[in-house]
Amino acid sequence: MIGWLEILIAVLIAVEILFTIQVYCNYHYALKKYHRKRTFRPQCVLIVPCKGLDEAFEANIRSFFEQAYKDYRLWFVVADKEDPAYAHLQRLIASCRDRSSAKEVKIWVAGATTGCSQKLHNLLFAYRQTTDEIEALVFADSDACTEPDWLLRLVAPLRKAHIGLASGYRWFVPQTNNLATLALSAINAKVCQLLGNTRFNPAWGGSMAVRRADFVRLDIEHIWQKSLSDDLSLSRAIRKAGLRTRFVPACMIASYESMTWRRLWEFARRQFIITRVYAFRLWLFGLGGAMLSVVGLWGGLALAVWGLAARPRFWVEYVAVGVVFLGCQIFRAVVRQRLAVRLLPAEKDAMRAAKRADWLGFWAWGILLLAVILSSAVGRTIRWRGIRYRINGRTRIEILDTP
Repeated sequence: MIGWLEILIAVLIAVEILFTIQVYCNYHYALKKYHRKRTFRPQCVLIVPCKGLDEAFEANIRSFFEQAYKDYRLWFVVADKEDPAYAHLQRLIASCRDRSSAKEVKIWVAGATTGCSQKLHNLLFAYRQTTDEIEALVFADSDACTEPDWLLRLVAPLRKAHIGLASGYRWFVPQTNNLATLALSAINAKVCQLLGNTRFNPAWGGSMAVRRADFVRLDIEHIWQKSLSDDLSLSRAIRKAGLRTRFVPACMIASYESMTWRRLWEFARRQFIITRVYAFRLWLFGLGGAMLSVVGLWGGLALAVWGLAARPRFWVEYVAVGVVFLGCQIFRAVVRQRLAVRLLPAEKDAMRAAKRADWLGFWAWGILLLAVILSSAVGRTIRWRGIRYRINGRTRIEILDTP
């Protein structure tokens, strides 16, 4: 007779297999879309908010000058001229301007924020300088290093009326191969593999594009004036308007990083706290997936050991449970690392250690990811680029202190 335990195990196995199939479908979708040529070229402005000097800052900024896109506008925004990024940007503009196809390059000084995150304050300041001739607003982070065809590929989905937002994503490329940096790359890869041809794609603010007409029509300016998150608040407004967010695999961006355990915990917890406030169902999905990964793997292995000892007649069935969970998670680790190599071939050598760490330590990264998500279930105070915020609600942000 089949008991409740067997039914529960069967359900968990089915979910694990379906999840693995979805990851594999996302992998194929990414490769299929990656090789398509694009010709749609709306009048656009690329806005890059800067605060401080990220790792590989100069290489990242130079990549924005090197876009194979005729007559785009390139705007950088800082809070004040005392920011170290300001002087570096001036120097880079002087050295790169003549070699760029950008028809306009500017640095805007936005001043300090009073009611939203500093990043959103900077973005809104730049947006208010745009005119009606601008068809697309493109946003990128200063810690992102783009390929020359990135801008062309990112705006391409906006040619379709039902696509309201196009977004790439980041892949952390370790600058040093210490354990905390490898953990960051592996955890981020686990999130990245969930993006595909679905209605539930969230945007990533470091690489996203929206039609200016939709930005105005949906009154995103008003939303951002009271928000902390640029991407999740924009994704939410786009979804409520009945439009879709399109993930653009060819716009996967290398983000070069060296991490300590303290910074890793602060960064990851901040991301999930923001997700919990602005996209609660997405946060719940992440929590459920992380719990399934950890409980399924270790529970399946424990069940296999118990079955061998207590019910040796059925050892094949119990061992099969452990093999399914272990095999699915190893398979997903292999697929996501193959995806990184295919989408970022220039970073293949730099990611060798991260690839091996993911393959061998997938079980540990699952536990770490679950711990971070659980810790984000409580608390609303975060520190972001040196500024401490309390998130009292989606449109109620309190600035606690600044550097």
